[in-house]
Amino acid sequence: MRVLVFDVWGDYGHFRKFYTTTSPLTFSIPPRTALCGLIGAILGLGKDEYIERLSKKEAKISVRPVNEVRKIRFAENLIDTKKAGRHMNEISARTQIRFEFLKDPRFRVYFSHRSSSIMDQLRELVSDHRCVYTPCLGLSEHIAEFGYLGEFEGEEEILNENVYIHSVIPESDIIKLEFEEDREYISELMPVEMDSNRIVKEYSNILFERKANPIRAKVKGFTKLKGFENVVFL
Repeated sequence: MRVLVFDVWGDYGHFRKFYTTTSPLTFSIPPRTALCGLIGAILGLGKDEYIERLSKKEAKISVRPVNEVRKIRFAENLIDTKKAGRHMNEISARTQIRFEFLKDPRFRVYFSHRSSSIMDQLRELVSDHRCVYTPCLGLSEHIAEFGYLGEFEGEEEILNENVYIHSVIPESDIIKLEFEEDREYISELMPVEMDSNRIVKEYSNILFERKANPIRAKVKGFTKLKGFENVVFL
């Protein structure tokens, strides 16, 4: 299995939790659905096209926090664009909303696809630091920087023992979790896949360590990247 690995980062990020309304909260890590959008932007796939081209049947995707997960909150002024004038001083309809943001987020993305052409295209773009559309960390104003780490050969492993998993882990894949000192384990319910109408059809509880440490656990199966890290795909 070919697996491409690259980092994405920025000053801020916001991946809105689906159950928040007037005070938007953010997931601690980008859900798989957001990662599909980010990868689709780099590849130049349309909003409807990337959902199908990067579905779970076609693509394997996972992620890990590289920086410690930190969150801050501050207010933003939202404007009614339908009633806005041609100039900023003509805007009168404003609503101040308190948002939660990720501060200095950095994530490692693992990607594999059934199509060799998509793998080659993404590798060429990311390694040359090019993209078709501008990738962002959730919201359009949070533009994402990205850096290529390499292409690795992945081998699927099943071991009856605890191993260090560097990526996040769906709780359904965990057989036994080994708790270690000075670790902060967090589980969040996240969307995993959407249909063509952008309706979420699968959710999953995702486990990760807030300080970006690997998790030691016995899992149903994982992918070992030769000379690099162990990954469980979402």
